[in-house]
Amino acid sequence: MATPMKGLVSNHARYVQSFNVFLAKSTEHQSMGEFLETQLPAVIASIGNGKSTINILSVGGGAGEIDLLILSKVQARYPGVSINNEVIEPSGGQITMYKEHVAKMSDLENVKFTWHKETSYEFESQMNTEKKSKKWDFIHMIQVLYYVKDIPATIQYFHSSLETQARLLIIVGSENSGWKRLWRKYETSFPLEGLCTYISSDDIKRILDSAGMNYQVQELPSHLDITSCFTEGNKDGELLLDFLTTTCDFSKTAPPELKRQVMEELRKPACSEERDGKVLFNNNMSAIVIEP
Repeated sequence: MATPMKGLVSNHARYVQSFNVFLAKSTEHQSMGEFLETQLPAVIASIGNGKSTINILSVGGGAGEIDLLILSKVQARYPGVSINNEVIEPSGGQITMYKEHVAKMSDLENVKFTWHKETSYEFESQMNTEKKSKKWDFIHMIQVLYYVKDIPATIQYFHSSLETQARLLIIVGSENSGWKRLWRKYETSFPLEGLCTYISSDDIKRILDSAGMNYQVQELPSHLDITSCFTEGNKDGELLLDFLTTTCDFSKTAPPELKRQVMEELRKPACSEERDGKVLFNNNMSAIVIEP
């Protein structure tokens, strides 16, 4: 009898391994970095006007690499202004890495860091219980909404916490990405522990439209080299398959027919393109900037 499939997030060490391979094989962070370099200055152009302290909230800050890029842009726009950077991150391991990254930086004297080891829902619940209503100048939620149970309520809550000149930045998978194709077809076959749902930019836009929010969207082109997934027994390939399906040891525990279908799907033009002997999965993202 086949071993039952288990969600990847149930095995933290395996999740971290697979995520690190994903980052190494994809252009995700490079693509985000380019967006932050070229487009973020305009997004944050007025968030700190007339303020002695800029309040930033990172929802799902992870290990902090992207957060620190964002902070460098805010510092460049508002030199010498104090920044209060609060981070919501449920993983203690990720917070530890975040703190290690901060310790290596030399130009953060004007930044105060606060880490909340909890989910966005727990943060919101605590704020409501304590009847606190803090306002923020910039909130960012980068590749995090897949882990949120009630996405419209979560967006509504953080949107209501924006100052008058503030911005809310959401980055999620694009509606044109291979992720959407793969997950729309197989999400009922993959274990979902820890991952609430797969959403893409079209889902977010529907939520924002129905709430009457003003926003702009920009596509962030990105790809993931999944060539190694098609070499039986390749360790990186197996870890990438785990990440793509959110399944621990997918290649060993998935029913043979499901594995065959997924491998076939991954090669289709709607998911990937073949270039120079490589299979490049469409990892496009969308950056959505929401006004108060």
